[in-house]
Amino acid sequence: MTEASLDRHLVREIAPQVLGVIARKYGDFAAAEDAVQEALIAASVQWPVAGVPANPKGWLYQVAIRKLADQARSESARRKREENVATELFRDEPFVPPRDSDIGIDEDDTLVLLFMCSHPALTPSSAIALTLRAVGGLTTAEIASAFLVPEATMAQRISRAKANIKSSGIPFSMPTDAERAERLGAVLHVLYLIFNEGYTSTSGAELNRPDLSNEAIRLTRVVRQLRPNDGEVTGLLALMLLTDARRSARTGEFGALIPLDEQNRDLWDRAFIDEGISLVSDALAKGAVGPYQIQAAIAAVHDEARDPADTDWRQILMLYGLLEKMSDNVMVALNKAVAVAMVSGPESGLRAVDVLKNDPRIRDHYRLDAVRGHLFERSGNVEKAIHHFRAAADKTQSTPERNYLLAKAAWLSQK
Repeated sequence: MTEASLDRHLVREIAPQVLGVIARKYGDFAAAEDAVQEALIAASVQWPVAGVPANPKGWLYQVAIRKLADQARSESARRKREENVATELFRDEPFVPPRDSDIGIDEDDTLVLLFMCSHPALTPSSAIALTLRAVGGLTTAEIASAFLVPEATMAQRISRAKANIKSSGIPFSMPTDAERAERLGAVLHVLYLIFNEGYTSTSGAELNRPDLSNEAIRLTRVVRQLRPNDGEVTGLLALMLLTDARRSARTGEFGALIPLDEQNRDLWDRAFIDEGISLVSDALAKGAVGPYQIQAAIAAVHDEARDPADTDWRQILMLYGLLEKMSDNVMVALNKAVAVAMVSGPESGLRAVDVLKNDPRIRDHYRLDAVRGHLFERSGNVEKAIHHFRAAADKTQSTPERNYLLAKAAWLSQK
C-alpha cells in the first residue's frame, strides 16, 4: 500500500503544514521533507487498518519527529548506544499525538513553505517541481509523468532544489515586510506556470493535464485564504477559474483541439465563471491593479460573451494595452495583435505581428506562426496561411496542437 491509498485531500491539506512547522523549528528543509514523507508512508500502512486518527495532523507530526530523530541518530558515531536508550525510553510510552497548539502549527506555515519552494534562487522548473512535491503532495512519479521525464530525473531535480535552499542560507520563516511583495510575486508566478502547464501542456499527447491545473487552483485558494486582501492573489485565482471554466469545451473527439471561437459555450462551467467574475470585480475595486487582475478581466470579457460575435474586442484591446504597459511581455504583445486584428481587420493585426518577428524571445516560437496563419487566413491569403500553419506545426511539441494546425493547413489546401 502506498501514499496514494490515503485520502488525497486530507494529505494535501495537512502534510504541508506539518512539513512547514518541522522545517521552521529545525531549520533543515531536506531532512524535514524526508521525515514527513516517511510519516506519510507509515500512515498509508496504519490508517487503512486502524482508521484515521482523531488528530491526523498531530499523528503525522509525532511520527515525523521520531523519523527525524532516527535520521539524526543514524548519522552519529554513538548510533547504537543512542538507539538502545531510545528503545528504553519509548518501550512503554503510549502514542498520544500532540495537540496543534502544543506543536505550534500555524496556517502561515503553508505560505512560508510556498515562499521557500518559489524562491527566485531556484530555476522555474525546480520551483514548480518542489512546490508540487512539498506543498501539493504529488509524488515524484506523478510530477515526472506530468513533465514527461523519467522519475529518476525528476528526483534529481527535486534533490538539487532542496540542496540549493539549504546552501542559500535563507531562513525558514515568513519574509519581512520589505521582502514579502517580491517573494509573493515569485509564489504567484510559480502557481501561474503550474496552471498554464496543466491547462495547455507544452508537450505530449494530451492537450491538458487537469491534475496540474486543479492543483494550481487549490494552492492559489490556500494563498488567498492567508492573504484575502491582496488584489493580485485574488486576480490570479479569478484568472484560473475563468480560464479553466472552458476546459470541457476545448477538446472534441479523440482529444482534438477546439479553438475558442468554435467551442460549445453551453459546456462552459458557469459556476467557475460566476465565481471568477465576482473575484475579479472585487479585486479591481480595491485600487491598485496588477497584471493578473488585468488578465482575469480579459478572460471575463471572453466568458461573458454567449456567442463569439458578442465578444467586446475593443475592451479586450484596451485591457491588453494596459497590460503591455505593465510589463515587457512578448506574449502580451502577440495577443494584443490578435485583438487589433479583431477590431481593425487582419491587415492591421499582421502589421502588429510583423513588429515581433525579429524579437529573439518569440521569433522561433510556434505561436507566432500560428497567429500569422490565422491572420493570413482571415485576410484571404490562403497560400501564406498554409505556410505558417505548417511552420507552427513543425515547431510545437504538443500533439493536439500539431494535429489542429496540420488539419487547418490541409483544409485550406483543398479550397
